[in-house]
Amino acid sequence: MASILDEYEDSQIIRNPVQSRMCAANMIGITHSGFVNVRLEEEKPIFNKQRIDFSPPEKINHFAVCNNQLCMSLGKDTLLRIDLGKPDQPNQIELGRKDDSKVHKLFLDPTGSHLVISLTTSECVYLNRNTQKVRSLSRWRGHLIESVGWNKLFGTETNTGPILVGTSQGLIFEAEISASEGTLFNTNPDQYFRQVHSLEEDGKPAPVCCLEVERGIESKYFIIATTRKRLFQFVGRLAEGSEQQGLSSIFAQNQDLLPSFQEFPVNMGYSEIAFYTSKLRSCPKSFAWMMGNGVLYGQLDYVRPDSLLSDVQVWEYTPDIDFKFNKPISIVLTQFHFLLLLPDRVKAICTLNGQVVYEDVFPDKFGTLKKMIKDPVGGLVWIYTEKAVFRYHIQRESRDVWQMYMNMNKFDLAKEYCRDRPECIDMVLAKEAEHCFQNKRYLESAKCYALTQNYFEEIALKFIEAKQEEALKEFLLKKLNNLKSTEKTQITLLVTWLTELYLNRLGQLELDKAQIDLFQVTREEFRSFLCSTRFKECFFNNRSTIYDLLASHGNVEDMVYFSVIMQDYERVISHYCQHDDYSAALEVLSKHCDEKLFYKFSPVLMQHIPKKVVDAWIQMGNRLDPKKLIPALVNYSQTGSTQQIDETIRYMEFCVYQLDVKEEAIHNYLLSLYAKYKKDSLLWYLEQAGTHASEIHYDLKYALRLCAEHQNLQACVLVYKIMELYEEAVDLALQVDVDLAKSCADLPEDDEELRKTLWLKIACHVVQEEKDVKKAMNCLSSCNLLKIEDILPFFPDFVTIDHFKEAIIISLDEYNQHIEELKHEMEEATESAKRIREDIQEMRNKYGVVESQEKCATCDFPLLNRPFYLFLCGHMFHHDCLVQEVTPHLSALKQSKLEELQKKLTATTQTTKSRHRPKEEDAVSLGKGQGSREQLKSDIDDIIAAECAYCGELMIKSIDKPFIDPQKFDEEMSSWL
Repeated sequence: MASILDEYEDSQIIRNPVQSRMCAANMIGITHSGFVNVRLEEEKPIFNKQRIDFSPPEKINHFAVCNNQLCMSLGKDTLLRIDLGKPDQPNQIELGRKDDSKVHKLFLDPTGSHLVISLTTSECVYLNRNTQKVRSLSRWRGHLIESVGWNKLFGTETNTGPILVGTSQGLIFEAEISASEGTLFNTNPDQYFRQVHSLEEDGKPAPVCCLEVERGIESKYFIIATTRKRLFQFVGRLAEGSEQQGLSSIFAQNQDLLPSFQEFPVNMGYSEIAFYTSKLRSCPKSFAWMMGNGVLYGQLDYVRPDSLLSDVQVWEYTPDIDFKFNKPISIVLTQFHFLLLLPDRVKAICTLNGQVVYEDVFPDKFGTLKKMIKDPVGGLVWIYTEKAVFRYHIQRESRDVWQMYMNMNKFDLAKEYCRDRPECIDMVLAKEAEHCFQNKRYLESAKCYALTQNYFEEIALKFIEAKQEEALKEFLLKKLNNLKSTEKTQITLLVTWLTELYLNRLGQLELDKAQIDLFQVTREEFRSFLCSTRFKECFFNNRSTIYDLLASHGNVEDMVYFSVIMQDYERVISHYCQHDDYSAALEVLSKHCDEKLFYKFSPVLMQHIPKKVVDAWIQMGNRLDPKKLIPALVNYSQTGSTQQIDETIRYMEFCVYQLDVKEEAIHNYLLSLYAKYKKDSLLWYLEQAGTHASEIHYDLKYALRLCAEHQNLQACVLVYKIMELYEEAVDLALQVDVDLAKSCADLPEDDEELRKTLWLKIACHVVQEEKDVKKAMNCLSSCNLLKIEDILPFFPDFVTIDHFKEAIIISLDEYNQHIEELKHEMEEATESAKRIREDIQEMRNKYGVVESQEKCATCDFPLLNRPFYLFLCGHMFHHDCLVQEVTPHLSALKQSKLEELQKKLTATTQTTKSRHRPKEEDAVSLGKGQGSREQLKSDIDDIIAAECAYCGELMIKSIDKPFIDPQKFDEEMSSWL
């Protein structure tokens, strides 16, 4: 399907087939650009002519302009000066010449301050910008001045410094002009005027048409002088500080040798040289000399020892320039053009290709064109006739220069002059790329193509057809680097393609042993490409594709390298394990400390390098979960070597004793390892693990079964002890050692009955199994719960009493001692009862005196108004006040009991107040009720009057209680607001 642009192009070809064919011919070899050049408006011309709104009162004879100072000679004796900064303030001066002398030429210095007027009578006058007075240059008299070489370095507004002056007779003088009034003995402005050299043509003096003085580097001076056919160069050095003394020594340095000059055969009677200076007060960069054969133009090279001129070319006059009727008059040089003034027109010739790029014909009404001058400071070009003045503005002179440089294959210069025009740069790059491609400089071509907007597919196919993979790779790399991060599809395509190209190249180089160095360089380049941070995301998202490419080329080393970059350590470790490089695999594991990878690869590594693996586990410390490593340990602890088993135990001990792991599975596993392989450590582990079930972290039942399986009875006894199964512990301990059984029998300290039973078992075992009466007697001394009569049934009938004599005596003594202790206790109890009865009797006779003015300690009202309580401490309370004071401090149980007793007391009181006279049965009932009422009062008194509310224990316990109940705090706070 054709695009809109294709349809537009086809329509243009149909409308204008000739022009289209020309455009197509010009574009041969240049691929299509992505830019569309749309010109919204007509471009302004480079040379823009403007006529000055000025009508001279007389004919213009001569004209000079510099530094915005314009001077012109009008008629015979009038000089007009105009400051272009103030054009409305012209200054007209009369020369005051009464003879027939006319102005021959005007010479204005670069500052616009010094004007030298050459007269046809071989005289010269001088006029300074700041004065109105024309002064005669007496020393110059007798010479017709044709040219002046101004001193740009030392010229000021009041002094010209050393200058050179050329005459019509080929003489070159050195002079200096001062604008000051001088001294008593020297009033002339010319300080000195001395000849320094002379020029000839064909053995005869020739007029010095032009003079130019320039200073290069290291105090090296260059003087260019022209005659009608010759161009002379003088080169010399002036000592530092001697520049003010003059330029004559430069000519003296060239006396021994003939001066360097170039000569052309045709003589048109005069010549003119123009220079181009890019910046003010800098040396000229190029020149153009108008002479009889044409225009000699080129560059000025101040470094060359032999000649100042370089890259010299001659532009021959076109056929329409005829020396008889249409002779060139003046020349002006710009950066890329020189302008040639003819009697009726101006031609602009490009210095790059010698083509006439501009021609401006002046109407006859203005008269013949007389002169063209360029202001080196302002950059304007001035042309005058006898009746009018014109000026040219030169705008964007370098606008189309890039195209000329491009056609000349000077691509760097072309890019420099169109760097702010991307569509032009694209064309230059495309042309440069095609030029390099045709000259088989494929790498350079690829770099240029990558910077263009040309079709990607077209360029790629060019390199593929030319079988230039390196150039294609360079093109793709440059193109990739120029892509934006948002162009993810294009980035993915180029990254994948480049990977394939790199792998192809590495495969080719690897087969050629002579190119091992290039192979290493290419590999480093490829690896740098893989680890590029800019495309890291692309590599990560498409890593499976990259892996497939690497695998298809069998490039294992780079695949491992890429896996490390992608942090795909699982693939790296798998690779090392497949190639039996377990140490390298463990090194990767240890370096990156990925717990999941440890869990996955530890079983394989543990089989081959158990010690290193355990060292790595220990180094990881708490970051690894020991439970998840148990599969790797269990697998090889069952079928593995002694080293694997030892390393397994070492890691389990590290977890238990250093990491202080509490998990039951770890402790159970270590217990099983001890039971199977290190029985000596099993008992120590059980002892230090703790003696109470809450302290240990292994499964007691599992431990018991494990110890029983491996016939470790002592360990079983220890587990029974921890489980508090003392009978089983004693039964099993008796199979090992009686002393062990004794230690188990004393454990149930709170249960004397059980202890006695356990000791009886021991005694029974000693008597019946070991038949050791003496050891049985020792059991009696070891346990105070056993008596001789308890163990007598265990002895056989044939045992004599002699064996028990001592034990029987001890037992009888203990009984007697016990009887005496009981008697003593009974006596103490009788005495205590007697003292209690006496205290009760004494208390019944105690009393207290209450005065009538006594008040309740709580409410401060008279005490005798209501029932009250009197305490030994002296505090007195109303009954109801005491109840109110004590109740909040009572426990919930006592509060509920008090409330219940009060309700019962109230009910009893109401029954007593009945108005009906009771019968005899009722009296009996009332008596019983009266007794019940008194009991209720007594119970209430026991609760509320057990002690003084202010002096008793109740008050002491209430010290740490808040004054306001926390549950009622909010309510209390709101009541105060």
